[in-house]
Amino acid sequence: MNLDALDAVDVHVHVEADAHGHCSLDPELLDASAGYFKAGENRTPTVEDIAAYYRERNTAAVVFTVDATSATGHPALSSEEIADRAAAHADVLIPFGSVDPHGGAASVRRIRSLVADHGVRGFKFHPSLQGFEPHDRRFYPLYEAITELGVPVVFHTGQTGIGAGLPGGRGIKLRYSDPMLLDDVAADFAELTIVMAHPSVPWQDAAISIATHKANVYIDLSGWSPKYFPPQLVRAAGRWLSDKVLFGSDYPVLTPDRWRRDFATLNLPDEVRPRILKDNARRLLGI
Repeated sequence: MNLDALDAVDVHVHVEADAHGHCSLDPELLDASAGYFKAGENRTPTVEDIAAYYRERNTAAVVFTVDATSATGHPALSSEEIADRAAAHADVLIPFGSVDPHGGAASVRRIRSLVADHGVRGFKFHPSLQGFEPHDRRFYPLYEAITELGVPVVFHTGQTGIGAGLPGGRGIKLRYSDPMLLDDVAADFAELTIVMAHPSVPWQDAAISIATHKANVYIDLSGWSPKYFPPQLVRAAGRWLSDKVLFGSDYPVLTPDRWRRDFATLNLPDEVRPRILKDNARRLLGI
């Protein structure tokens, strides 16, 4: 990947369908999230769809799925397949993997295989969707393996559009995505690079505090139009966290076009914008 030739790096892009038409979520959850975000784009893009879309925009994309098989009963997309197909589009795609956190030793082995055999550059977890408390020490072997492999890990934080508006939110518990649960992980794994995904509403101040306190913690700005960012997040991004916040859209539910259009209206110093759009991701990903 020639990052110098690209305009930006979108660090938060979901692959929602495989080559066989299997989707990452069941129809009820897909429809609920599409309604929550008022998504007007293709809601179930494949790796190839995403590559073409981002190539047109001269932008790199970190792509992944979420393996929530145990929590939802819905078979996950294959991270191996995503990574292997992304390799054909290495000019714009950077594959991350996902494993079921409840998979025990098998998930640890899979983490190692995804990096060694499939070229995965990081991992994604969604505590609410996957039904786990990330600071529970039962899951520490996952982080130990990721730390040893020297790749970053992205955790969903804050509320989620998945299950939004459904009775009981389809059983999805928001408290698992409280960023304070990641403070334990960041403290206990000082060499593990952690990205807290999204404005962490209703815990935004906690996320800013953790990213300020822990050198190994970053924030991606995906999942919200920048015009709706909490004002304290904009202040932090423009000042003391300007080297630790990252452009992410949450495509396909939020497009990079809309995100960048609204980002341009934020009151940020000019020198901060390229850091957020590309430079911080280049450093974090080692590109």
